[in-house]
Amino acid sequence: MTAYAAVLLAGGAARRMGGVDKPARPVGGQPMLHRVLAAVARAEPRIVVGAAGAVPPGVRVTREEPPGGGPVAATRAGIALLDPATTTVALLAADLPLLTAGAVDDLLRQLAGSAVDGACYVDGDGRRQQLCGVWRVAALRAALDRLAAQRGGTLDGAPVRALLARLTVREVAWSGSGPPPWFDCDTDEDVRRAEEWTR
Repeated sequence: MTAYAAVLLAGGAARRMGGVDKPARPVGGQPMLHRVLAAVARAEPRIVVGAAGAVPPGVRVTREEPPGGGPVAATRAGIALLDPATTTVALLAADLPLLTAGAVDDLLRQLAGSAVDGACYVDGDGRRQQLCGVWRVAALRAALDRLAAQRGGTLDGAPVRALLARLTVREVAWSGSGPPPWFDCDTDEDVRRAEEWTR
């Protein structure tokens, strides 16, 4: 299987949860962030961007600039820590408690041997789950540079769709037997649903 790095974005404001530390919310007895880190245990390095609290040994933590600058600024901060030789990165939201190593491996297989820039899951309505994907690092770096140039040098508040707009993407439908790995928890109700799936 392809060697890869992982960048987890943990800096959201969680407004729909009253501003709590969302990645620290437990699902199935574990913080969501730790569940996502477990799904990418084979990645090297594993980087968390945001106020992560306690993380397992070997996990690097950094912050986006400016703090609270959004997922694209966070992506740049995480990518900046990768070794220049790293070719593939899993770019993931930190609130994906149902993500599994098998689901990540499926995305890596979809990317390997193809000419696309990335592979990400799509939900049942065909919407791309762009923060549940794997990407070629060179393509992401070029997209970050291009978008920053378009925005006068800043990525503060830039939307993910603008970052990925010109990249070629393989859309992957989840065909596994378990719950959808792209399911993210934006509300208390989402957390309850995820808990039910983990029982």
